[in-house]
Amino acid sequence: MGKMTSAAIEFKHATVRHHAGGAPAIHDVSFRVNEGERVALVGANGSGKTTLLLSAVGLLEHEGEIEVCGFRLTPATLSLVRSKVGFVFNVPEDQLLFPHVIEDVAFSLHRAGVPGRTSSEAALRLLRELGIDDLAREPVHHLSHGQKQLVALAGALVAEPPLLLLDEPSSGLDPLGRRHLAKLLQRDGTAVLLATHDLEFAERVCSRFVMLDHGRLVERVSSGSDILARWGGD
Repeated sequence: MGKMTSAAIEFKHATVRHHAGGAPAIHDVSFRVNEGERVALVGANGSGKTTLLLSAVGLLEHEGEIEVCGFRLTPATLSLVRSKVGFVFNVPEDQLLFPHVIEDVAFSLHRAGVPGRTSSEAALRLLRELGIDDLAREPVHHLSHGQKQLVALAGALVAEPPLLLLDEPSSGLDPLGRRHLAKLLQRDGTAVLLATHDLEFAERVCSRFVMLDHGRLVERVSSGSDILARWGGD
């Protein structure tokens, strides 16, 4: 028998509420993303996609179990779990902290103790892969929304985490930016859970779909056409 593939992230009967005592926004969800696997998390507005991602890094409390890279998410393991994850919010301004692009992208490497020149060179290489190395010295507040999105992605990717959690990463990107991002995400090694409405992008990048409907997992969704049919598409 072959070696069993480990999970990069696994939800086990996870239930998430926005407020204590409130109705569940995520109800009894169980699925896993294996090491190196790329999975699209889809669903209509309000289906719970962002809520599920936020719970995976402890920004919303959960019932049941969430495991990241073999570690069960608890208050005691929160810092360790977050060190395994590159997270990109759907509003990039929420995570851009420094005045200039290169500083922001290199921050996670600085925090990990990587020397300044080495971290800056790694950040510049990643910006080049995303086609925005010309922005390296630009003030963050001068950037367009799509450029900020790519910078936030670079900041999440630069430390090469084993798991990426991405909330609408192709939103606001032009076709060239989408192409650069898709190519980068298709590299081997990093697991991806990608919440999106962009089915074309998801089919290009991901090997399978997980669908939420009012906070519950929808079974047997295998393609973008299946999802469109559930959404009432042609």
